[in-house]
Amino acid sequence: MLSLLHIENIAVIERSEISFQPGFNVLTGETGAGKSIVIDAISAILGERAYRDMIRTGTEKASVRAVFTDVPELPWFADNGVEYDAETVIQREIFLDGRNVCRVNGSLVNVTILRKLGIQLINIHGQHDSASLFDEENHLTLLDEFGDHSRLIHTYKEKYEAVLTLRREISSFTMDESEKLRRMETLRYQIAEIEKAELEAGEDEALEERRRLLQSAEKIADGMNDAVENLYGGEDSDGAASMLATAERALARISKYSDSISELHEKIADLMYQVEDAARLVLDARDELSYSEDELDRIESRLDVIHKLRKKYGATCADILAYLQKAKQELDEIEFADDHLERLKGKLQKAEKEAWDAADELREARKATAQIMSARILSELAQLDMPRVQFSCRFTPTELASNGADAVAFYMSANAGEDLKPLSKVASGGELARIMLAMKNVLAEKDQVNTLIFDEVDTGVSGRAAQKVAEKLRSVAQHKQVLCVTHLPQLAALAQNHLLIAKEERDGRTYTTVTPLDIEGRKMELARIIGGANITETTLKSAEEMLKY
Repeated sequence: MLSLLHIENIAVIERSEISFQPGFNVLTGETGAGKSIVIDAISAILGERAYRDMIRTGTEKASVRAVFTDVPELPWFADNGVEYDAETVIQREIFLDGRNVCRVNGSLVNVTILRKLGIQLINIHGQHDSASLFDEENHLTLLDEFGDHSRLIHTYKEKYEAVLTLRREISSFTMDESEKLRRMETLRYQIAEIEKAELEAGEDEALEERRRLLQSAEKIADGMNDAVENLYGGEDSDGAASMLATAERALARISKYSDSISELHEKIADLMYQVEDAARLVLDARDELSYSEDELDRIESRLDVIHKLRKKYGATCADILAYLQKAKQELDEIEFADDHLERLKGKLQKAEKEAWDAADELREARKATAQIMSARILSELAQLDMPRVQFSCRFTPTELASNGADAVAFYMSANAGEDLKPLSKVASGGELARIMLAMKNVLAEKDQVNTLIFDEVDTGVSGRAAQKVAEKLRSVAQHKQVLCVTHLPQLAALAQNHLLIAKEERDGRTYTTVTPLDIEGRKMELARIIGGANITETTLKSAEEMLKY
């Protein structure tokens, strides 16, 4: 439930704090007083688009803060790393430079994430909702939401996706004979070219490493010879191994005189053995070192062959060999395409049957839901003084599509004796408001949103119909919080909380205020709505009578 709304510097509202109550809340005021600004502010904290033009002239930013109470522990909080609190606070700041800063319970969120929370807290129904509600493109979605067909839709979509996959696969095998021959010739040439090279996986890397070695062979040989001479010694000097052996023998002779000398002897002995082992390894490596110009030429020639193949088929020998297998598989599929196509067509036939079975099951569920929904809408319309209305959901079979094999359209007749026609073509202004209210009320039964906002949905309604709309909204307010922007005295009179939106001018600036009305204030406001600026004893009396209802 929306319990508090704090607005700063939005349009003509400099600062206002509005308290909403459980049940039925109405907002009234002169045309242009700023009622729509309050709705815009609520939309902003729900994550809807906010414009720089909303910011009050002369200020750098606008802000809205809303407090919601009795908020259920929605998965949204855990999913977005926001601390849950039954009293949830949403803040949004809108800056002249286009920035938006949004917070939920102190945690920063972006507008997209905020919108996902907003639609779970409040539903706003405006007078222009009829364009969406009466658009036949939306009727199937509305029916599915009312019937909660998500499981059946998910099952159907899996079957339908299998059909699409097989159709695409069949299409990829369908080519004219000349195209098929050209492709087979290309594949055969590529396969022969790669196979002729007799590549091995990793061959290119091994050759490149050997080439680097051969290109530096003289430097490597010189380095090896220097290492061997320094380890084994030469004509003019002893090597490290010989010198360590001499040191070891010297320490061995005196190790018996001292434990510390004995330990030192052991260390030198270990070092001597390690150096001798390393010296043998270096000597073996030098002796095994061999190279020739012919070998380098052969490697260069082989790498040239591999390089040409790399440019066509892949970055490495492994990639080229993978391409070879893929080309062989494609050639095989083309050569045996007819057999493969027959197998695919058999799979497709089976998949299409499964998809049609799922579509039929979904259609039956939709038809059952349509009967329930139609009955509920007719019941609502009867309560709104439209007892002779006829309403139905008409089904038109289609081919398999992403949402099933049905087209659904809402049809109705507003008056006795008239044929049912598409929803958008039968309603007058007053009927439109009541039809929309009835449908919105029925469709809202399936959601868990606790606050409904009706923004001037009573346009074109008057007299007895207005009274019925008012009674319906008060009935809805028994189990949901209702906020209603209205020009009708019948609606305002039945509210439990009445807020007056007023505009005034001070020092050359326009200011909008939001004031909760007591009983006397409500009487004056109802008298104004009934009779305009000329408030008389008669209009005051009428207002008083309406408040007693």
